Amino acid sequence: MARKFKITNNIRKLRFFANEMTQQELAKKAEVSRQTVNAIEASKYSPSLELAFRIADAFGVKIGDVFDYEVKGE
Repeated sequence: MARKFKITNNIRKLRFFANEMTQQELAKKAEVSRQTVNAIEASKYSPSLELAFRIADAFGVKIGDVFDYEVKGE
């Protein structure tokens, strides 16, 4: 059985603690559309590594503070 990875994120929580930053404000800082931020936040889309670093940079945190993953199966 193949291992599956599930990527999770803390974007909503980080936006809340960043003075309730809007998705649009984060999108502007990360240089993507609001729809992209929405899809990533809802775990419907996994960002590229570059975009993941830009999102982390927008919050001034390490990438591991924004994204995490679980390994399922063996």
